[in-house]
Amino acid sequence: MANAHITRDVFGTLPDGRAVERIALHGAGGFEARIITFGAALQALIAPDRGGVCDDVVLGHDNLDGYVDKRQFFGASVGRYANRIAHGRFVLDGETVQLNTNDGPHALHGGPDGFDRKLWQILDIDEGGQPAVTLRYVSPTGEENYPGRLDVRLTYRLTGPTELSISFDARTDRPTIVNLTNHSFFNLEGLSAMTDILGHELTIDADAFLAIDDTAIPLPEPPRAVDGTPFDFRSATAIGARIRADERQLRGSLGYDHNYCLRGGQGVRLAARVVAPRSGRVLELSTDQPGLQFYSGNYLNGSSSGKGRLYRQSDAFCLEPQVWPDTPNRPDFPSARLAPEEVYRHHSVYRFSTSGAAATQGAAA
Repeated sequence: MANAHITRDVFGTLPDGRAVERIALHGAGGFEARIITFGAALQALIAPDRGGVCDDVVLGHDNLDGYVDKRQFFGASVGRYANRIAHGRFVLDGETVQLNTNDGPHALHGGPDGFDRKLWQILDIDEGGQPAVTLRYVSPTGEENYPGRLDVRLTYRLTGPTELSISFDARTDRPTIVNLTNHSFFNLEGLSAMTDILGHELTIDADAFLAIDDTAIPLPEPPRAVDGTPFDFRSATAIGARIRADERQLRGSLGYDHNYCLRGGQGVRLAARVVAPRSGRVLELSTDQPGLQFYSGNYLNGSSSGKGRLYRQSDAFCLEPQVWPDTPNRPDFPSARLAPEEVYRHHSVYRFSTSGAAATQGAAA
């Protein structure tokens, strides 16, 4: 890949004196992914629009304090279990496990001190034609009360001129559960424009989603068909087109914050496509995971700022490939169990391109 290279600097220092590094993977036409070792987070993602103008398309902070002072998962690597586990409790091989809880009665995104709050180690930097950085975090037995020592490797790699791949693998020394994801908040119009994302046109390759209760735990029912509901994104639809529909599932979460049950079974396949009408930026997300959490930025309320602006409701969306929420309590869901003889793997690809002529106005409702 022509002109591909890596730069590296110190992003800041934690209160205990440990340095947080930033590694920038440079692709073609100004495409760039910046990763910090605190939370193994995607701190910035620079992508060109249809006119070749580059801008950052992910929320975050320009300095380390923003990430340390307030936990918001901007670009973070989330674990040991992304999403929620009801009451932080499950039975594994006949033994009841009680996790630390942090979302009302439930455990969310690894608990009060998940992987997004850890300093990851740089294991390897590849400065070849597909520049990459590999990070490592070892979670000891009993961290947040999870069983087993978990050794996690994460690689960010530019696998094309404007394509970022994110790959996790993990190994354990005793049976445990694992569900890892990247939690980037996207706005494909770019942070310089910072319009809301309600006009972004979204397609999700899923016929069903998980309906949730008032605490965001999946209801005790099979996946619900999207057909005839505001959750149907099987063809390109503006995020805002039906977000204010009088639908209980939307009222409870102030918008979309639901797991989609992806088609296609095993292997990496296209999960979602998003088009920003003004900038023309297109994101195609492919993954080997069974689920995709779609979140429409409902709880961004102006109480936090980053990169020179306040973040407000619907300023960004998240697409989080993962195992389904509360899977350890649902034998009818895809399993999150990992045994010592197995390797957990998660591979997702974020491919950027541009669409044709500029739209005259947004498509938001």
